[in-house]
Amino acid sequence: MNTINLHVAIIGSGSAAFAAAIKSAEKGARVTVIEGGEVIGGTCVNIGCVPSKIMIRAAHIAHLQAHHDFSGISLSKPTVDRAALVRQQQARVEELRHVKYESILENNPAISLIRGWARFQDAHMLVVEPSDGGERIITADRILIASGASPAIPDIPGLRATPYWTSTEALLAERLPDHLVVLGGSVVALELAQAFRRLGSEVTLLARSTLLSKEDPDIGAALQGFLDEEGVRIKTHTAPRAVRHDGQAFVLETEDGRIQGDALLVATGRRPNTPRLALDKAGVESDRNGAIVIDPHMRTSVPHIYAAGDCTDRPQYVYVAAAAGTRAAINMTGGDETLDLSAMPAVVFTDPQVGTVGLSERQAQARGMPTLSRTLTLDNVPRALANFDTRGFIKLVAHKETGRLLGAQVLAPEGGEVIQSAAVAIHNGMTIKELASQLFPYLTMVEGLKLCAQTFSKDVSQLSCCAG
Repeated sequence: MNTINLHVAIIGSGSAAFAAAIKSAEKGARVTVIEGGEVIGGTCVNIGCVPSKIMIRAAHIAHLQAHHDFSGISLSKPTVDRAALVRQQQARVEELRHVKYESILENNPAISLIRGWARFQDAHMLVVEPSDGGERIITADRILIASGASPAIPDIPGLRATPYWTSTEALLAERLPDHLVVLGGSVVALELAQAFRRLGSEVTLLARSTLLSKEDPDIGAALQGFLDEEGVRIKTHTAPRAVRHDGQAFVLETEDGRIQGDALLVATGRRPNTPRLALDKAGVESDRNGAIVIDPHMRTSVPHIYAAGDCTDRPQYVYVAAAAGTRAAINMTGGDETLDLSAMPAVVFTDPQVGTVGLSERQAQARGMPTLSRTLTLDNVPRALANFDTRGFIKLVAHKETGRLLGAQVLAPEGGEVIQSAAVAIHNGMTIKELASQLFPYLTMVEGLKLCAQTFSKDVSQLSCCAG
């Protein structure tokens, strides 16, 4: 395809959008990025991954200062200046936004930015409404929708009339609440609940189901125990019947009684930013939650319109978004790329961390696969013993007949660093026997994968250190 005169319009300016913009420009296309928000860069750098991980790391340092198992190092209660932490956090956010997004616009003449909210007028024409009024019409040969997602607010009587937080407000709060109530039982809820607890707030978490209910049930159950030990009060299978704010405190009515707190974090999932796009005008199909339906090539129901990132029906991870954006750009400029998510790793940045990839035992059996699994507790991993921290486990799921590794579930400090090795093993079709025979450096947490693989054929407690 001749891309010299090809015009690609991209709705959004996050990871999927910029990955697509860069690749489209490399292929010779002229690119217009359309952003309606105040800043570019999307969720991850501005209000998601980057600021949350900075806060979580700060909370981890505070926790270690007051809680560790090393003799000879005194424990002390940390003094936390939340406002100073937020200033440092936001300085790094601004730095990364400039380096990874703003500077790209400044240095790539093939990519231009238009400020304003976009909607479809038809399949080839976009209407852009700038914040200062008026309209601008953009026509393009190819269009990529990368409009992201926003926090989903449950329909609980009284909630919307209160000054509740989403993760955005929580990450910017310069005062630590005395008692934070968290609604949600998944990633954002758990990460921020633990962080606020470690920084000094009392925390009560209400989950409609169990913790991390989509994962292997052993993960949620074990993590709940660890959070409980840190003082996070967790009520599973609990949802508020009503919420009100009396001017000083939030009051939540539940089946188990009344819960009060001076701050309320709503972390009950995210919904695609698609309602204002007028997708019907272009004939773009979406599911009942508003997520744009795409095929493995990132095409929507309209051949020249593509979509990537959190606004689609694919998993909401920034690295999935970026990979999808790159592949969409290749396909918009004449290529033929797909995105394989069969070995997609995922991490929850609690402590211990949750790392998963591939299929859980339950998922594999639901697909009719005969399975074998083994679970290795971390008191069998030399690095965990050396760290005096043996919380968690490593579980591997294999095909019973072929021995091929199907999935891994890790609950461990630094579990996010461990899971990628399992992802590579699954991607390359390795068997448990092959994984068990690999060389892993000693002392590392990732050696636990090898040890767990060895448990399929032997008792690892009877092996010497580094036994092959």
